[in-house]
Amino acid sequence: MEKPKTLQEAIVYFSDKDRCFEYAKQLRWPDGVVTCPRCGKEKHSFIKTRHIWFCYVCQKQFSLKIGTIFEDSPISLDKWLTAFWLLANCKNGISSYELGRALKIHQNSAWFVLQRIRLVMQDDFFGSKLGGGEGAEVEVDETFIGGKARNMHKHRRDALTGRVEEDKTTVVGFIERGGKVRTQIVQKRKKHDLQPLVKEHVHAGAALYTDALKSYTGLDEDYKHQVIDHAVQYVNGRVHTNTLENFWSLVKRQLHGTYISVEPYHLFRYLDEQMFRFNHRKNMNDSQRFEAAVRNVFGKRLTYDQLTGKNDSPRHEATGAREAWEQMPKMWDIFHF
Repeated sequence: MEKPKTLQEAIVYFSDKDRCFEYAKQLRWPDGVVTCPRCGKEKHSFIKTRHIWFCYVCQKQFSLKIGTIFEDSPISLDKWLTAFWLLANCKNGISSYELGRALKIHQNSAWFVLQRIRLVMQDDFFGSKLGGGEGAEVEVDETFIGGKARNMHKHRRDALTGRVEEDKTTVVGFIERGGKVRTQIVQKRKKHDLQPLVKEHVHAGAALYTDALKSYTGLDEDYKHQVIDHAVQYVNGRVHTNTLENFWSLVKRQLHGTYISVEPYHLFRYLDEQMFRFNHRKNMNDSQRFEAAVRNVFGKRLTYDQLTGKNDSPRHEATGAREAWEQMPKMWDIFHF
């Protein structure tokens, strides 16, 4: 049977446990050589009735799930892979309630599944810079994510007048035209917050396009910096930030329409999800996008205690927008959109 190209074909394809197992096995060991995830040795035997191996070196059993986001999960691989397909290809995401009904699992379990898949979707962009090529053009823009004032109680709305930043989270976006988008959460959009980030993510000498926010003043020394004033116009030849504005519209459509409320503690995960779909939107079909996500499950682990902050491990275990949270104050209010 050929690999699935649509959701219907994926459900049929992965409903066969043996076929599902062979698919995951091929992804984990593409060269066909099965090695123990604990000791790395190849000396083992396969227990066919349980779909697990016994390692003769470390004298322990191991399965496909060991050392992946699937580890210790009682949910079968066919449901996991269906969830992957839905989250990777649904433009506005899928809620845990909807996924729970679709897979016939509890909503809490569906939420945990989705958060682990978002971990897989993270793009490790720290250490690399944009705009290194000849003629490269980079857009930088920021947005506020949080509840709308018209949905608040009058007393709360009046108290927040003129203090937008204090009630919302600021996210900065970077994109090299023709390349990938990346985001990072910051405390404020002041000059000393934004300019070090620009220098961290963008090569000196690149063409840099921003809006007229005063925090970007002074970047002319290191970049070919041009500004578009949105109070006057949105496009001036090549100068605009519309690529990022497009991405922000997708993020907010996802948050407003699908997820309804997002705790700031987990906001970076939802940004990672939308970044993955945005960065894999071109020259890829649903099957290729699904496989691009599934290939990253190995070597990653996220426990429920880590996810909910119930242990002493770092709050945010990887890269991307989450780095800035290490310096941010604890905010436990939930955003209602």
